[in-house]
Amino acid sequence: MNPPKINLKETALVLIDLQQGIVGLDLAPHSGAKVVEHAAKLADRFRQAKAPVVLVRVTFSPDGADALKAETDFKPNFQRPANWAEFVPAIGPKEGDIVITKRQWGAFYGTELDLQLRRRGIRQIVLGGIATNFGVESTARAGHEHGYQMILAEDAMSSRTQDYHDFAVQKIFPLLGLVRSTEEILAGSGAVQE
Repeated sequence: MNPPKINLKETALVLIDLQQGIVGLDLAPHSGAKVVEHAAKLADRFRQAKAPVVLVRVTFSPDGADALKAETDFKPNFQRPANWAEFVPAIGPKEGDIVITKRQWGAFYGTELDLQLRRRGIRQIVLGGIATNFGVESTARAGHEHGYQMILAEDAMSSRTQDYHDFAVQKIFPLLGLVRSTEEILAGSGAVQE
């Protein structure tokens, strides 16, 4: 694939749920460490260009009163560790980054993400994070519906299984935007990965 044309004056990097409680999960096809490595390269490029880096995390109040309570067939039995919502150190946040807290899969609903992007004149989003078919896909769909050009960094995201990741990357994301590697995104933004 060709590198996308990226005008960093109108583009933001949005990274989903690269936090302590999620990055260490068993992921496929890319490990949490590999996702963070690629996301950090993208973040470094955007910060150098003074383009927005948006770090999104998911968390809830201590009593869980603001968590979704839908009746579902699958009932996760999961205890959040104390450092659940802390971003992994390689990601930040660093000075100038925008931090968004969400309380569901997607980063647009119930947050100020759209406001933060539009006030900065952003028209295009480079998107990565965990998990491909949950938080990343929900955010990509909403970003597309909000009129943003989406560029999806395939190797800066991962999911619980290869099938989950592949279905989103191969069947859904091409309908929402451009699917590219970190290297292709860096090349399209004027920086070549070493």
